[in-house]
Amino acid sequence: MVDKVWSIAEKLFCLQMSAVPPAAAIGGAVGALALIALLFFLLWFCIFRRKNASRTSESTDSSDPSTQGRSVAIDLSMREARSFKMEELAQATKSFTNKSLIGTGKFGDVHKGLLQDGVLVAIKKRPGLPSQEFVNEVRYLSSINHRNLVTLLGYCQENNTQFLVYEYVPNGSVSSHLYVPGNRLEFRNRLAISIGAAKGLAHLHSLSPRLIHKDFKTANVLVDENFIARVADAGVRNFLGRDDVVVAGTSSRLDADHIFLSPEVQEFGRFSEKSDVYAFGVFLLELVSGREASEPSPSSSTQTLVEWMQNIRDYTDIPAMIDERLGGTYTAEGVEEVITLTLRCLNVSSEKRPTMSYVVTELERILDKEVSLTTVMGEGTPTVTLGSQLFKSSN
Repeated sequence: MVDKVWSIAEKLFCLQMSAVPPAAAIGGAVGALALIALLFFLLWFCIFRRKNASRTSESTDSSDPSTQGRSVAIDLSMREARSFKMEELAQATKSFTNKSLIGTGKFGDVHKGLLQDGVLVAIKKRPGLPSQEFVNEVRYLSSINHRNLVTLLGYCQENNTQFLVYEYVPNGSVSSHLYVPGNRLEFRNRLAISIGAAKGLAHLHSLSPRLIHKDFKTANVLVDENFIARVADAGVRNFLGRDDVVVAGTSSRLDADHIFLSPEVQEFGRFSEKSDVYAFGVFLLELVSGREASEPSPSSSTQTLVEWMQNIRDYTDIPAMIDERLGGTYTAEGVEEVITLTLRCLNVSSEKRPTMSYVVTELERILDKEVSLTTVMGEGTPTVTLGSQLFKSSN
């Protein structure tokens, strides 16, 4: 390419020199030299860009995209993850007394706290030696912000104890309301909650590298003061290691956590976005039935509700598992469409399960249709209900 440019420049120089009188030869020579310089500059610029692009391509192809993306995310989020002092957290929880204890999860005990700046937080604590891997994971997770995700604010590592500090979500988990006798929640409200939770998972799966929740369940879907669903504990299993996975045959208990694990996770410990979809299917089943999915099915004490659903062949059996507290707040068509979507999510083959983005689209379509049908059916003038009033005893 250099030879071609030089040849073109030489011809232009000779042509210009022969086409002008001697008096203008000097000026022509200067112009030709300027033209040659411009051509060489363009040549150098093209070669530089090609080499630079090649280096970038080689760097991208030779490294793990997931690791590379995670590294970038950590660098960008360095300023976002707050490092708390243990003294500050102890003061916020009044020394982690039982009065501040609001639950226990996989990571450890969860305490409610009030920081000095007036921010309410949920603080998870567990025994653990300080590690840079812990800090890196916190920095990555705290960089993820979405309306339907609970935000991780920061961390602390002191006195052989590790802490995760989250924003506090006031109305608790869906499960803390759903299984209480006498509490009710209309079908459309349940659909709205499911849409929010689906959007939270879909956002995690859209990240680069994508983040798999790995512990999605009804207890990890919280509702804020406006009763907007917020998915909690995204990525918390990453702190726990592979030993945390409950594999079939290794646990003596069949609990709510186990029932949310897809077949490939139970057998091989293989998490993916499709294992999150399976867990979401269990969540939908619990929303419609108002029962824990690990409970016996309506027709067999040897089958769980999930197993019964996976083997269902006749939709005439569906009414037996619908939550009686729903009353007349739904249409048969709407429930049937949710059940159809639930069955797709619970498919034993991960390849046949839909994506979370598809689930979001379907649930929004079902809700729009449900609102339209119930309005036409003469439900009356819609009223605005405060989120805090949604879960109220019907007695």
